[in-house]
Amino acid sequence: MSETAPDHVAVEAAGDGVRHLVLDRPAKKNALTRAMYARLADALTEAADDADVRVVVLSGRGGVFTGGNDLGDFMEEPPTGPDSPVFRFLSAAVGFPKPLVAAVAGPAIGIGTTVLLHCDLAYAAADAVFKMPFVDLGLVPEAASSLLLPRLAGPARAAELLLFGESFTAETAREIGLINAVVGGDVVGHAVERAQALAQKPPAALRQTKALLRRASADEVGETIAHEGRLFVERLGSPEAAEAFTAFFEKRAPDFSAFE
Repeated sequence: MSETAPDHVAVEAAGDGVRHLVLDRPAKKNALTRAMYARLADALTEAADDADVRVVVLSGRGGVFTGGNDLGDFMEEPPTGPDSPVFRFLSAAVGFPKPLVAAVAGPAIGIGTTVLLHCDLAYAAADAVFKMPFVDLGLVPEAASSLLLPRLAGPARAAELLLFGESFTAETAREIGLINAVVGGDVVGHAVERAQALAQKPPAALRQTKALLRRASADEVGETIAHEGRLFVERLGSPEAAEAFTAFFEKRAPDFSAFE
């Protein structure tokens, strides 16, 4: 089964109880639109409720995971609260009760990096590039990355990655525990194979083990996502964000010299 809609998200059956969600907008580096976020949220909800689905794989078409938000679409109708598509997707990913496996190739920008904090397994190709440029856009981190990244990588490394917003490699991502392995060859095929192996295990035990692994931090994650989300929405209306976004569309370096 394969279903590709105008929202640029393909929903495919990968066999053996695995559903494959594919970001399918390679001409735009799989940049995420409101419609894509909404479809991803719906697809995860549907997979959670479908007894035939035991594991979900998330990947991108064309050797790219995602270039992050489509800034034009993003600013046309910015998120305003938890019912906005981007926050609906985050909620669905964080609360997904079954194993979620990511296959990352090429750029994984912004939420393309932070969503991995909520995947149970993640594999990356050697050419994968990760980046969280929130500060550069006049914004703040999202997806509870301000909580989870310091726990994963340590406070000093997390500060470096979030404050500078610089790109880092697949090997660095593996070193800090953001991904499980750097894969030579077909990273999507590898992720699907690992997902199929998981899908053969006792499903209730699999779900309960995932829930136990995330139980200790569940409340903190929810609270942090809500707090980050409120600040994120506020920052979208800030002069700093306006300058950052204007500079992006004008293809120039932003000038923050007049800001305090």
